[in-house]
Amino acid sequence: MINVVLADDHLLVRDGIKSLLEDQDGVHVIAEASNGKEALKVVEDNKPDVLIVDIRMPEMNGIEVVTELNKIKSPIKTLVLSMHDSEEYVLNAINAGADGYLLKGSSKEEFMKALQMVASGGKYFTGDVSSIIINNMINQGGVQEEEPEKPESTFNLTKREKQILSLVLDGKSNKEIAENLDVSKRTAEVHRFNLMKKLDVKNLIELTKIAAKYRLV
Repeated sequence: MINVVLADDHLLVRDGIKSLLEDQDGVHVIAEASNGKEALKVVEDNKPDVLIVDIRMPEMNGIEVVTELNKIKSPIKTLVLSMHDSEEYVLNAINAGADGYLLKGSSKEEFMKALQMVASGGKYFTGDVSSIIINNMINQGGVQEEEPEKPESTFNLTKREKQILSLVLDGKSNKEIAENLDVSKRTAEVHRFNLMKKLDVKNLIELTKIAAKYRLV
């Protein structure tokens, strides 16, 4: 029996997932939560095998919940359920320590496959990030914080570039960055391009590693 806690701020979504899961043999939804802080409390009280958690929730988001559970070395497996299939969101989930990442539009068959794999100690990730990148990140145990070989000042990042970097690493899209900084989407794209050029990186994987290695945020 796989005991599950559901954390999503939408009651209808929770009801739908609960109905889907409890139609399956060997799965039991033992508790629910409507925000991140409640999720941590419910998990502590009920000790499920797997926490299925949405990313966008009040109080604490799903990535923060996963991060907190990993800080205390919780044995509970975490499956992030999201409507976002961007590389940024998937990599943020990996770096937080999530055991799986599943899209809300996934089929019932894929949902059960992901749940069973995560519950058994495996990893399951889906989305726009290739399986090669995912496996590489998992095998390395996420981004390692190595000692800097050169000071941060070497990169000469402006205040705006540091803002962009922080937002990119937080999984924000160009549109979300533009809204956050009150600039046009095109301006956000240019800032992001210039940042990656200055750091001499070609993709988000390299950007994440450089930011962690030199503690740029």
